[in-house]
Amino acid sequence: MKQPIVRSLLETDLYKFTMWQALLHGHPNSHTEYEFVCRNTPQFPLADLREEVERELDHLCSMSFRDDELSYLRSLRYMKSDFVDFLTVFRFQRKFIDVATDGDTLTIRAAGPQVHVMGFEIYVLYIVNELYFRRFDAEAALTEGRARLSAKIAALKAFSAEAPRRFPFELSDFGTRRRYSAAWHDEVVQRLAREVPEYFKGTSNVYQAMQFGLIPIGTMAHEYMQSFQAFGVRLRDFQKASLEAWVQEYRGDLGVALTDVVGMDAFLDDFDLYFAKLFDGLRHDSGDPVVWGEKALAHYAALRIDPKTKRLVFSDGLNLDSAIALYRHFNDRIMTGFGIGTHLTNDVGLAPLNIVMKLVCCNGQSVAKLSDAPGKTVCKDETFLAYLRQVFNHPAAA
Repeated sequence: MKQPIVRSLLETDLYKFTMWQALLHGHPNSHTEYEFVCRNTPQFPLADLREEVERELDHLCSMSFRDDELSYLRSLRYMKSDFVDFLTVFRFQRKFIDVATDGDTLTIRAAGPQVHVMGFEIYVLYIVNELYFRRFDAEAALTEGRARLSAKIAALKAFSAEAPRRFPFELSDFGTRRRYSAAWHDEVVQRLAREVPEYFKGTSNVYQAMQFGLIPIGTMAHEYMQSFQAFGVRLRDFQKASLEAWVQEYRGDLGVALTDVVGMDAFLDDFDLYFAKLFDGLRHDSGDPVVWGEKALAHYAALRIDPKTKRLVFSDGLNLDSAIALYRHFNDRIMTGFGIGTHLTNDVGLAPLNIVMKLVCCNGQSVAKLSDAPGKTVCKDETFLAYLRQVFNHPAAA
């Protein structure tokens, strides 16, 4: 029998811990539901994986944080001692997550106290991914993957021959959730850290950051801000409430704000001088990245903030070529960072799965993400979605 896929409870994205801490401190009693969705068509039915997924989740729910992992978290200055104390006794509860099938469709639903179910997401996604890709020819995939990784590294080395620019090109790994496998992910991260350290700045994977001496990267995801739609504040004010809570929790650390929960225009309406000074920068995750970046620059200019003191982080479906193109477009005007996921950790010649596990309900009411890319909008309640569009003057999808 193969080793369990989840190697450590630390092997998740950093922003899971940072959001978890903020929500435990601010809203410890919230109840939420998360649902798994595959957005594209797999080469065989994901329903075939049900029994294996069940076994992997059984293993996940038997795990606890090890002392060395807790010590590592304590070493991160923004992780507070009471939160790490909570993790010393934390275990995932199997009763809070259900796996089923609907024809060829695999359904996974986690429901329960938010501080007990929000962490399932990343593990579920890379469990499903690794189980799926085990059914293909591993030797062929790894041969192709290594060739493509070598080409990326060669391209980065060639890029270094260009004339120096104002700000450095900084690349991070954001590929845990949709990776080909854990072993391949390790190989990718270690080669990048060893061969192009001037460009490779860290990983969102906290376990790998600890194991390989890398910087853990991440701040917040959509679920954090979406939750505030159900936290009793006026709906029009949920973004400001979530940003203010983040500022109070982290007091200057982790200062990159996500902008596309209700679209960039609505975000900038709330991102006033106060927040623009307090946050170090913004993260892009949907819509045209050049249009988005130009809007951010115009906003900083209107507020009379020097954009050269701020950072734009791009993380929406990037590959190395698109990241370098965005760097060349913006570099002389603002600091940039690039988080590449699938195109680093699952670029092996096989069609990747486009899978997500999203927050759909909080405290008994629907929540939504109104993306700048229509295919990424998430909401189960069309009435609430229409109301949210009206409140934020967000255009309906074409």
